[in-house]
Amino acid sequence: MKKILLFLSLCIPFISLAHGVPESTIKAMADASAFDYIYFGATHMLTGYDHILFLIGIVFFLSNYFDIFKFITAFTIAHCITLIFATLYGITANPYLVDAVIAFSVIYKGFENLDGFKKYFSTQVPNLVLMVFIFGLIHGFGLSTKLQEVAVATGVHLSVLQIISFNIGVEFGQIAVLIIVFLITKMIKRKLFDRIARFTNWILVIAGTLLLIFQLHGYFTDTSHQHTKYKEAEEIHNEQHIHGDGDEYEHVHPRTH
Repeated sequence: MKKILLFLSLCIPFISLAHGVPESTIKAMADASAFDYIYFGATHMLTGYDHILFLIGIVFFLSNYFDIFKFITAFTIAHCITLIFATLYGITANPYLVDAVIAFSVIYKGFENLDGFKKYFSTQVPNLVLMVFIFGLIHGFGLSTKLQEVAVATGVHLSVLQIISFNIGVEFGQIAVLIIVFLITKMIKRKLFDRIARFTNWILVIAGTLLLIFQLHGYFTDTSHQHTKYKEAEEIHNEQHIHGDGDEYEHVHPRTH
């Protein structure tokens, strides 16, 4: 347990960046093509530690190829639904709370893999595929929230092509993560697998807890309950739109002195 805590203490600076979007990416998205959005989606998935941890929790302990396909398909369909439709219809929520639920999904998966429901609650595990699907919806909503925040910051009105391109990039990033995790599991010797699996699951639980605390702290300390820079960018964009309409009105109806 001490080794786990030491490892996670070194990861705290990186955990705090989960789901973050670099300023360089925000600026680049202002004039980005569909291929750029694919790249943004892939890099966001690969640097979204909360998504990666959940994927590890799903596939790290599966040996049957059909089970891997079944769970990943459920997760993929779910996050595609919320990512595309929430972005398309402008449905959003407080990003801290969304990311807090995503952090909880990581805790849940680690706890489930540790057989926590039977050990501590003497109950059966809820339907595994259904829970992966439900949490997949939340993960997709988190991706959508971030994409919409960046769109507001850059003043970009997202098209269907851009949204789908971002989603395709997310899938590429997910495939890359799955390949890496799958190769690692194949490299682990069978006699060490149980010990490594237990260690990894505890990392998921503790890392998820740290992420949850970080997001809840952000929610309660951010008085606006929004990312200030995105809120300011939205206000500036709206003011520019209003002034633009005003100029057009003055052109049609010039002032008289």
